[in-house]
Amino acid sequence: MERKSALMVKYVVAILGIVMIATGFAAEATRTKRNQVTKVAPDLCKYPRSPALGLGLTAALSLLFAQITIKASTGCVCCIRGPRPPASKWRTAVICFTISWVTYVIAFLLFLTGAALNNGRGEQRNYFRDYDCYVLKPGVFSFATIVGMASLTLGMSYFLILNSAKNDPSTVWGHPSVPPQPNIAMAQPQFPNPPPPPQRTADPVFVHEDTYMRRQFT
Repeated sequence: MERKSALMVKYVVAILGIVMIATGFAAEATRTKRNQVTKVAPDLCKYPRSPALGLGLTAALSLLFAQITIKASTGCVCCIRGPRPPASKWRTAVICFTISWVTYVIAFLLFLTGAALNNGRGEQRNYFRDYDCYVLKPGVFSFATIVGMASLTLGMSYFLILNSAKNDPSTVWGHPSVPPQPNIAMAQPQFPNPPPPPQRTADPVFVHEDTYMRRQFT
């Protein structure tokens, strides 16, 4: 049952990761370019509609659901579900978990920011008259996609480390199980049993010399 659950998590995260990568790079390719924006007045810019809005939101949601799937199946660092791996693997898992969350936040915010700046808002007043109309800089969606890929890779590494601890019979809740000890014959005592104490003999009986002589002649 656990192997089926782990396999299902891998499939779900893989599909969501592919969707995020496809939509992220597609949003980069379809973002609003500077030559697509027209300046209808010295302080007024007109923006066209761009599919980068929907693509950026789709990439952000795919990354979000993938992270939820990973964390729901493993739990947080402080409340993991299942046995904890050995110390060396546990340190690696904590590092993967931490960096995965940091990269996730960066990628998610970049996706939302890029989508917001490509929302096809039509005419908008430009408060900086001496500058051109503002558009999203190139590479934002691509960078967010790469960072999101790193986040999912590290998250899956964290998942696989914890999942391997569940399937390892030598680990029981973070402690290696002690193998059963073979039957050990009891050793013979080094020192022999002490000899029994000597039996006490009867006290000698003293007989008077006259009595002894009379017994000899009778």
